Amino acid sequence: MLDELKEEEIVKKCGGRFKLSTLIQKRMVAINRGARPLVDIQTKNPMEVVVQEIMQDKIYLDSSGAVMTRPDENRVRHFDSGPSLDDM
Repeated sequence: MLDELKEEEIVKKCGGRFKLSTLIQKRMVAINRGARPLVDIQTKNPMEVVVQEIMQDKIYLDSSGAVMTRPDENRVRHFDSGPSLDDM
């Protein structure tokens, strides 16, 4: 298990364990569908990537349960689930 998941800090960032598990699951689906990581770390493990994105405040769940990102431009945009048929 990742050490960060044993800490209460990540649970507080997400607003509870249920929201944390929901955010991790939704973001991992997006990464597995081809979405790019929002952090630069040397791992291919999607779980480690997602945990780092949460710890660095790159992603969060909005009030409707959708995964949102915080880009460097200080604007919030809805996070897509990876490539779609329109991208081909």
